[in-house]
Amino acid sequence: MGPTCDSILQVHPTRRCNLQCLHCYSASGPDQRDQLPVSLLERAITDARSEGFLVASFSGGEPTLYKPLPQLLRRARNCGMRTTVTSNGMLLDQRRLNSLIGLTDVLAISLDGIPTSHNIMRNSHRAFEAMAACLPDVRASKIPFGFIFTLTQYNLNEAAWAADFAFQNGASLFQIHPLEQVGRAAQRLEGARPDDLESAYAYLEVERIRQQYEGRMTIQFDLIHATILRENPRRFFDDRDASDRPLADLVSPLVIEPDGRVVPFGYGFANRYALGFLTTASISQLASAWRTTGYRDLQDLCRSTFHDAAQQRDLPILNWWETLGEHAARPSSS
Repeated sequence: MGPTCDSILQVHPTRRCNLQCLHCYSASGPDQRDQLPVSLLERAITDARSEGFLVASFSGGEPTLYKPLPQLLRRARNCGMRTTVTSNGMLLDQRRLNSLIGLTDVLAISLDGIPTSHNIMRNSHRAFEAMAACLPDVRASKIPFGFIFTLTQYNLNEAAWAADFAFQNGASLFQIHPLEQVGRAAQRLEGARPDDLESAYAYLEVERIRQQYEGRMTIQFDLIHATILRENPRRFFDDRDASDRPLADLVSPLVIEPDGRVVPFGYGFANRYALGFLTTASISQLASAWRTTGYRDLQDLCRSTFHDAAQQRDLPILNWWETLGEHAARPSSS
């Protein structure tokens, strides 16, 4: 279940990061040391491929600070999976890029607006300068790359500048992702997520940007029009029995957090929907037990969230993942 075209395994191998970004969903930072053993993650990737997952996506924390990252990328590629790495871009020197060449299908670099705005969000006066200084080496590496722009209540006017920066620097992808108030953002950026009106304006602006770069740069927007949601219910909830269907057919993305917790859909998703911990059982073992119990609860959650989201609304643009997470976090009625 989930409005994704691919079956995605999201791996967060560490919470260690060179930054303490205001909007970090995992509250990562230089003082964090949570990380998983590479052998555990290699087995998880192999199991995930046997369960039908086709994409292995690595984030964090800053994934390039996880020294065995190339080993995980190689395992995923050897399993026939496509790979993505999401980075703040500041540490992408030639040495690190060389370790990613041939193993990374898409490198996604964070971009939060004009340099001043980017530095404020990244909680560092040199975040933009250091990231931009690495871009010549990124281009020279020939690794396909793009930028992820975090949309807030206040920075839609900077989206066009960010898209132009991405295009001028050779990006093939520009992704607009709305701020979600989880992790550090819940404390540091209260009220900064885009509201319904701002999301509607963003929908129009993104369509303009998409037309401007059509055929030259892919534009991805992580909000959805309610009409599209209503017309495609099977993309959002699945009433079929789990039986012997592969796990990738039941939930995507599937997320591995730095403490080994395996959850559906997103980092920090409500614990009662978790499959369990990699430190106690393999993904295949967790999936076997979860199919008979947890999956029914997830079906009920997705169904009820869909019916609420599909109601007629004055402004039709919504964040499905955020809406789903909010429903999941509600106290159980049982």
